[in-house]
Amino acid sequence: MAAPAKKPHLVFFPFPVQGHITPAFQLATLLHARHGFDVTFVHTEHNRRRLLRARGPGALADPAPGFRFAAVTDGLPPASDDDGDAAQDMAALLLSLQATAPHFKRLVLSESELPFPAAAGCCLVSDVDPILRAAEEIGMPRVTFWITSATSFMAMQQCRHLVAKGLVPLKDVEQLSNGYMDSTVVDGLPGLPKGMRLRDFPSMIRTADPNDAVLALTLSTMECHRTVPSAVIFHTFDELESHAITAMSDILPPIYAVGPLPLLLRHASAAAGDPALAAATSTARSSLSREDRACLDWLDGKRPNSVVFAGFGSIVKLSDQQLAELAWGLAGSGHDFLCVIRSDNQKAAALPPEFAAAAAGTRGFVTSWCPQESVLQHAAVGAFLTHCGWNSMLESLCAGVPLLCWPFAADQQTNSRMACTEWRVGVEVGEDPTREEVAAAIREVMGSGGRGEELRRAAAEWKEKAALAARPGGSSWVNLERVVNEVLVPLMDKI
Repeated sequence: MAAPAKKPHLVFFPFPVQGHITPAFQLATLLHARHGFDVTFVHTEHNRRRLLRARGPGALADPAPGFRFAAVTDGLPPASDDDGDAAQDMAALLLSLQATAPHFKRLVLSESELPFPAAAGCCLVSDVDPILRAAEEIGMPRVTFWITSATSFMAMQQCRHLVAKGLVPLKDVEQLSNGYMDSTVVDGLPGLPKGMRLRDFPSMIRTADPNDAVLALTLSTMECHRTVPSAVIFHTFDELESHAITAMSDILPPIYAVGPLPLLLRHASAAAGDPALAAATSTARSSLSREDRACLDWLDGKRPNSVVFAGFGSIVKLSDQQLAELAWGLAGSGHDFLCVIRSDNQKAAALPPEFAAAAAGTRGFVTSWCPQESVLQHAAVGAFLTHCGWNSMLESLCAGVPLLCWPFAADQQTNSRMACTEWRVGVEVGEDPTREEVAAAIREVMGSGGRGEELRRAAAEWKEKAALAARPGGSSWVNLERVVNEVLVPLMDKI
């Protein structure tokens, strides 16, 4: 597609954690390479240092003419080699974003700092509440790119109704553990499946404090995305979350589903005859941690569908007890396993000798970070034990790999519900499972018949639907064209 004669300069500022940075970088590259937009991709200073530590000086080199990186002060302490792949302190990170907003405004308004002339006009693409509001204050056009599921977004939007109904905050903290979250069903909320239990809503509602800061932030953020951006782009596809997408059209600005982005990039690369396009957006290009690719060589020696892959993303931190139950469950399942345990979670005292022996032999492989998309695409992987982060969910659907769902926080509970009861590609391991429950769930999903076969069949069907959505003429391919023609180019009229 030819570049539009008049185009905005897109400034991407994703929420500064790995799971948001990667899809934002993929969308930015797609809009730059296929649709001709200039791009400035903004990192926080903390993450800029992490990128340099993980990948060296070339990490922030301009990937192509018209695509550059910038960084803004965030006030967080420097990332050091001692940090390893440790999860960031979310409370400190959220506070830092408030302090980052003035620096972002200075970046945009100062021609001397911005890599491209400010006079050319800029449009912000972000999912960060303080940054979107900062752009509004200076009259900068803005679009939300929401990288978690549309259903979890809708569930967060409905938090205000749960508050109005008196269901949130909880009456007592005991309701978190006495079965109340499971037995309380909330039906009739637009865009959400029937039979939604309180436990299926994002974890922000799990408080008995009427002044809970996380709940207040969620309500404020949801209000921001209803009123501040000109459009909301979701990293999903219409066929996967049609009910939520349809319902959101009544409460949000124009919305567009443009996922899964890795598949869109592959098709765009093929259409352009440019294999470098897809390669340029590999996770290694945006990874804040060093990827261990030796696990792929280990998988090469395994039979098809024989390995359980266990990984919990860049933020979840397992307790010693949870890590022990995971390790015992993997060791006791009888199946080979590839397990990602970040360096901040690798505590030898929590790992049973059977697990260590298996990992030291041929049954297991343990690493601190891996190229997850490549792992899930490997023929040897038969199931994915996951925290249900949205990138992990989409990558698993694209690979046709069944899920073992162990959600922890934020949107993960809602994603787990959808995978297990609506898409039927997963089973619940639970939120605090025992080793016996972990092992039993693995054997169920990896089994050659019964439930395991049903899950593999459903996963294969969703793999094909995801592929169709991302192909030229598919729903996501068409929706991205609409984002360009209906949103980004017309915004120039307001600059």
